[in-house]
Amino acid sequence: MQSSNPIEVRFYGNSGPHVVLLHGGPGARGDMAPVARYLSSQFQILEPLQRISSDVPRTVSRHVADLYDVLREPMKKGAIRLVGHSWGAMLALTYAARHPTKVDRVILIGCGTFNQRSREAYRTNMAQRIDSDSQRRVSDLETQLTMEKGRHRRNELFTQLGAIYTRTQAFNPITTKSERLEYDDGGFNETWKDAIFIQDRGIQPAEFAHIQAHVTMIHGDEDPHPGPLIYESLEPFIRDIQYQAIPRCGHTPWIEQEARDEFYRLLTECLR
Repeated sequence: MQSSNPIEVRFYGNSGPHVVLLHGGPGARGDMAPVARYLSSQFQILEPLQRISSDVPRTVSRHVADLYDVLREPMKKGAIRLVGHSWGAMLALTYAARHPTKVDRVILIGCGTFNQRSREAYRTNMAQRIDSDSQRRVSDLETQLTMEKGRHRRNELFTQLGAIYTRTQAFNPITTKSERLEYDDGGFNETWKDAIFIQDRGIQPAEFAHIQAHVTMIHGDEDPHPGPLIYESLEPFIRDIQYQAIPRCGHTPWIEQEARDEFYRLLTECLR
């Protein structure tokens, strides 16, 4: 499946192994730019900006095909290293399973969920953490989204939702401002619907048995995504997987006051 309209890729650094950073969301294009800049002194960084609204349905397979299209040249020079955040971590695993000989290692940062049990734990954790003012604002934004038809306005509303969730999922952030270019509401809904469908059919996480690369989970202890449960769901299928917990750290380690340095140290160590 090759696209006549390839996705955009941002490049950082001029030397070292190729490292591909996969943003979260789905639809949070550009939110890994701070990590890209940090790593660019040691690695050649590619930051693919995943497909947004178009005539092409945004499915998990479409995202994998888009990545394959833009990674053809780097893969000719050797196996690549994938770093994914949240949904991007889920995409990294899928890519490594479907192109096992092309990936050298996979690093999952705040990986998303792969079963109902983990999703329920995430919802419970968020419900316990979110304050009453934020919850009222979330309810208001969700009501507006159910009535709004315009793409641009829906993205604006979804961006506001994303900001609330970023704050709620953090522990002690330096900032909660994101460098994402635009939160893509359509991309989120289409992609996540397909991701759940794949899980419900039993395709994932079972297909991760094809992964040949070493996989490392880096997960904040204060991330409402339940890291130990997510690891538990992956470990039976991935032959070489390691779990690294970071204390006093939420869902996005590079914005955390107390965990950012340890995160970058651990990430760089894993990539080397």
